[in-house]
Amino acid sequence: MEPPDIYFKKRIPYSLRGRQYVFDVGHTIFSSFQIDAGTDLLLKTVEPADPAPQRILDLGCGCGVIGVVLALRFPAATVTMADKDLLAVRYARHNAAHNEAFNTTVLGSIGLNDVPPGPYDLIVSNIPAKIGDEAIEQEFVLGPLAALRPGGEYWFVVVSGLNHLVPRLGTRHQLKLKEIKKRSGHSVYRLVRPEV
Repeated sequence: MEPPDIYFKKRIPYSLRGRQYVFDVGHTIFSSFQIDAGTDLLLKTVEPADPAPQRILDLGCGCGVIGVVLALRFPAATVTMADKDLLAVRYARHNAAHNEAFNTTVLGSIGLNDVPPGPYDLIVSNIPAKIGDEAIEQEFVLGPLAALRPGGEYWFVVVSGLNHLVPRLGTRHQLKLKEIKKRSGHSVYRLVRPEV
C-alpha cells in the first residue's frame, strides 16, 4: 500500500499475539519513530473482564495502533477511535484500512466532544502527559468513566511522571482504580465503573 500523503515519515512493523501489523506514521504525529513503549505495554497488558466487548473507544488514538490492534483482537466489536489532531485521524483511518480493521470508525474530537455517546464496554487510552492535570482529570479520567456502562472498564497507560496524579484522583473521586502493571517509564491502570 502506498504511503497516504506528503506528511509520511515512516512505516513501522509491529507484532503482538502472533499477529503482524504495519503502521504508517506522519511527521508531527505522536511517536513517529517506533511504537511507543507505553502503547506496547498497554496492549500487552489489557485483559478486559468481558471477553467479547461490543463497543470499544480508543481516546487520543494517534495513528491508530491501539484501536487497530483491539479491533482485530475483538472482531465482533465496533471500535471508535478519536483524536484532536486531524493528521492523526487521517493516518489512523489509513492504518485501519491497511491492516483490514474494518470494524473501526475514526473521527476528530477534542476529548469526548464529538465521540458517539456511550455506554462503552471498554475504553483505552495512552493519556497525553502534557495537557495539564485538570485536563487529564476531566477529559481523560472522569469523562471516560462516565461513558462506560456499569461494569465497563477503562484501561489506560501513563508516563511515570503522572503517577503522582492518578492515585490522587482515584482517592479524591473514590474511583475503582487499580495499577495493573508498571515498567520503567510507564504504568497501566484499570478503572471500572461500579455496577448500579
